[in-house]
Amino acid sequence: QVQLVESGGGAVEAGGSLRLSCVGSGLPKRSNCMGWFRQAPGKEREAVAAVYTDGSSTFVANSMKDRFAISKDDDANTRYLQMNGLKPEDTAIYTCAAETKHEDCMGWLAGVSEYWGQGTQVTVSS
Repeated sequence: QVQLVESGGGAVEAGGSLRLSCVGSGLPKRSNCMGWFRQAPGKEREAVAAVYTDGSSTFVANSMKDRFAISKDDDANTRYLQMNGLKPEDTAIYTCAAETKHEDCMGWLAGVSEYWGQGTQVTVSS
């Protein structure tokens, strides 16, 4: 049974940092693209960042590239999202997703991940 367990969300002031973690328990280690989407109240879900198991395919939203970075620990089947310079508009529920049917992150980007976490709230105050 696959479970994506997220941690690291919380409340920070603008300019602060948070590091989100997502552990893919039971997820095949050899080939998966895993990362985060976010959804703010009243807005559509948007892709934030993801990386494929072997690092050959990485995505970080253009609007976040200068502040967010994704990394991975393959042995632990874990992804990390380092978020710096947080802004109030980053306030959202961040949800980890993992996709295993493609050999890159295109399926993940298309939103067809088979596995989804529960989501973690990130709140940035001004």
